Amino acid sequence: MKKILVFIFCIFAFSGNTMEKKTTFNKELFDKAQSEGKVVIVSSWIKYCTSCAGQMKILNKAKNDGELSDIKFDNIEYFSFEVTNREIAKLLNVQYQTTLLIFKDNKEVYRSVGETTKDLIYKAIQSSI
Repeated sequence: MKKILVFIFCIFAFSGNTMEKKTTFNKELFDKAQSEGKVVIVSSWIKYCTSCAGQMKILNKAKNDGELSDIKFDNIEYFSFEVTNREIAKLLNVQYQTTLLIFKDNKEVYRSVGETTKDLIYKAIQSSI
């Protein structure tokens, strides 16, 4: 019985962290967003990475809600890419999954590796707006 409960727990634990991950980064769209004065957020991920899924979940919530705390925003562009894509990783100087980058005024203003705390991610975005 104990094995069955452990198995059920594992199913729910891993299914909660799975998300569809896909590369949305495109150099032309990245450059266009920056030239339009948008804040650009880029996150890196790798398949089966639970911290990546956690970070993406927070970023998706921020993107879909359109606001962070009491600050509403609509001038942010979000991109993500699989860190094994060497071309993008080299362009952005990213070596690890769960790397979060924020660009403003055509320069990088924030970088973190492994950050999955909602409050800290929201604070980083707010400070970049």
